[in-house]
Amino acid sequence: MTVAETTGGVVLRRALRRQRARVAAGTALLCTHQATEALVPVAIGVVIDRAVATGDVRALLLSLAGLAVLFTVLAFAYRAGARLAFAAVEHEAHATRVEIVRSVLDPRGRRSGMRDGELLSVTASDAELSALVVRVAGLTAAALTAIVVAAVALLVVDVPLGLGVLIGVPVLVIALQRMSPLLTRRSTSQQEALAATTALAVDLVSGLRVLRGIGAQDHAARRYAGSSRNALDVTLRAATTKGLHLGLTTTVNGLFLATVAGFAGWLALQGRLTIGELVAVVGLAQFIAEPVQTLGYCVQLFAMARASAGRVARVLGAEPVVQPGDAGPPAPSPSRLALDGVSYAGLDDVSVRVRAGEILGVLAYDPSEAEALVALLAGRVPRADHRGTVRVDGVPADELHIDAARAVVLVEQHDVALFEGTLRANLSAGASVDDEVLRAAVRAAAAEDVLAAHPHGFDRLLTERGANLSGGQRQRIGLARALVADPPVLVLHNPTTAVDAVTEGLLATRLAEARGAGARGTLLITTSPALLRITDRVAVIDRGRVVAEGPHERLLASDARYREETLR
Repeated sequence: MTVAETTGGVVLRRALRRQRARVAAGTALLCTHQATEALVPVAIGVVIDRAVATGDVRALLLSLAGLAVLFTVLAFAYRAGARLAFAAVEHEAHATRVEIVRSVLDPRGRRSGMRDGELLSVTASDAELSALVVRVAGLTAAALTAIVVAAVALLVVDVPLGLGVLIGVPVLVIALQRMSPLLTRRSTSQQEALAATTALAVDLVSGLRVLRGIGAQDHAARRYAGSSRNALDVTLRAATTKGLHLGLTTTVNGLFLATVAGFAGWLALQGRLTIGELVAVVGLAQFIAEPVQTLGYCVQLFAMARASAGRVARVLGAEPVVQPGDAGPPAPSPSRLALDGVSYAGLDDVSVRVRAGEILGVLAYDPSEAEALVALLAGRVPRADHRGTVRVDGVPADELHIDAARAVVLVEQHDVALFEGTLRANLSAGASVDDEVLRAAVRAAAAEDVLAAHPHGFDRLLTERGANLSGGQRQRIGLARALVADPPVLVLHNPTTAVDAVTEGLLATRLAEARGAGARGTLLITTSPALLRITDRVAVIDRGRVVAEGPHERLLASDARYREETLR
């Protein structure tokens, strides 16, 4: 399925196709259940006329045996059919959640326009609700089967009665269907309001320390209360609409069936119906209430599924941020990474080159220009949004497959992302890595204290986002993880901002030992004098342009602005 064709309707139709085996089997069994249930009042009417009224014991025993078989088929068909129907819903919800997560984690990025909390809501709630379409299919088919069987039975008993049901029920269903667009709109508003509240909650929780630090927690609480109140109001409006729909379904259904039963009673008084036929008609009239009610319920379920499918489609159909090429990994070259005349955001005609075996420092006086450089090197900027060329081993980066580019260039962000799990899992990032390699990387990142501070060592459990580590420990573990990967080109952005001066000096020395030899290249985007000291040369960016380049010590001696920025 291509991005261009991803719509809510496509999501619903694909769910039915993907679960067609379970849906077909479950629907067949549910239809069998409804058909046999519709035959129960008919069978009871036959028993009354042919066994009870005649006093035929043999016929009565055979009739009871037939009823037992009918109820057995009825019970087992429902049990097996319902199990398959619910299994189809859960399997489809799981498949949809996996697709959403795959889309969210797409290394090309996606333009969904949703915040993290909204994406969480789509994954947790909308995926489940959109999968309800497979349940709607089975329930609708079963309800229609019940109505058709009941109508045919009524036609056999009395043609006007049968025609009344065959004509009246579709009219009733079509009339109730008129509320479906309103139900869909209310369901969409409800899901959007809940997603916005979830997104706000995620933002507030992730920034709780900052909010407490500036004393803004009360304002944040009031803001969340307002968002939650809006979500409550929207949910109540949706519930009111659903309740109105259910009430109308029940009322109109009751009036219609009372008319059928009353007409049947009049026919019995006229002698046109036997006692058994009257019992069968009244029983069928009462039974039809269930499938008609089910059809009304299906209208509500489909409205919710369609609303959620639209939100799922918004994520799955989001355009990629970047469109990489398909070239494989390039051969190593003397120039491992190069920017040739690149202009983007605040950068203006920037040209820098990281040679094999070199540690290059970049000092940007404006932090936003450093951020722009990191975004470019991380492959997060669409080709149309920047001028110039970024080259990886002499090949334009936009010609490389994204996996090939990232196999060469690893960008370790300033905001380190650690995950819930063991320290080992965070360092190895899912790969099979020897403990000695892990220890060497931890030592190079001056993070031995993190390892030694816990008796479980590498099996120490980290909480979400590594919250049970200090800021400096998280930075050093992030750096160690990058060193474990040992990429041909490593880009580090301010990796020591939360580290004390002594540890920073030790880390710089060890980083130079780990990365300063062989064909590997390292780019340090930093303002730290300890890190700039270990570089082979430094490129200085001021107002978007490279204004100076040379060894750190020479720039200190000759450039007053450089000296002021690095030694303050």
